[in-house]
Amino acid sequence: MQNENRQEAGPGTAWLVVNGFLHSQKFDEIFAWLIQAAKRQGWSLELKTNTGLLPEFVLGEPFCGQRMRLPRFVIFWDKDVRLARLLEKAGLRLFNCADSIEVCDDKARTFLELAHCGIRMPKTILGPKTFRPEGYADLAFLTDIEQKLGYPMILKECYGSFGQQVYLVRDRMETEACLRRIRNRPCLFQEYIQTSKGQDIRIQMVGERAVAAMHRYNPDDFRANITNGGKMEAYEPTAGQLEIARSVMRELHLDFAGIDILFGEKEEPVLCEVNSNAHFVNIYQCTGVNAADDIMRHCISASRKGNDIPGR
Repeated sequence: MQNENRQEAGPGTAWLVVNGFLHSQKFDEIFAWLIQAAKRQGWSLELKTNTGLLPEFVLGEPFCGQRMRLPRFVIFWDKDVRLARLLEKAGLRLFNCADSIEVCDDKARTFLELAHCGIRMPKTILGPKTFRPEGYADLAFLTDIEQKLGYPMILKECYGSFGQQVYLVRDRMETEACLRRIRNRPCLFQEYIQTSKGQDIRIQMVGERAVAAMHRYNPDDFRANITNGGKMEAYEPTAGQLEIARSVMRELHLDFAGIDILFGEKEEPVLCEVNSNAHFVNIYQCTGVNAADDIMRHCISASRKGNDIPGR
């Protein structure tokens, strides 16, 4: 599908691709900040939706670039990975790339990709796949998981945001009840890091540089997410925390991300999650650092070096 004769909209034009079904003040604010950051650097960042772009790519027909002007690069602020791959096949450089978005969107994939990279992570057991819409017919497999991880443990759905699909289970009864609610959605089981109860560190990374960091804490919940009532304060990451964040960025070929790190038993950093399109408004309110400016500078600089997709 790649078109060497594509028409570009000009050296100062890029796209911001978002989900056409996602409408909220929080997301609209992020999009506006990115567009304003592009203007400050002399670029035009055009808002595009997946619902608007997908009809332009009719598989089996000549490449759509013959009918539309394409940007120099794309900031892909969505998780519609199929569209991301279509745009990459069209020769466009995406920030982040489709592979990175897909790995970060699936928590199981994140831990699989990082399993042999020397990065400290909670002990994790992937939930077995079931084809039954109503979920597991036999929960005998839980016995082995309980023996390996003990209670309490963390049960996570593989897809989810803002901590809303993360559960703390204290015994078999709670685990079974949770799995009944999850039904056949993919999940994983994790060691509960008791020493990090209700707190973590969010590091906003751009390239391999930490542009801002905050300590999130919530005395009333095992999760630290601000959306769940957590509080925040500016934070100076330790050398160990920064090394984990940089390693994650390298291994997952990320251009920008929010890296969440837990506190281990001896204060050692333990990776919690990786967010390929982390919401940076909270970290701005906490630190005064507008990550949108750093993201735009990175994307503009990288796009001038060529359109190679990271990791390929």
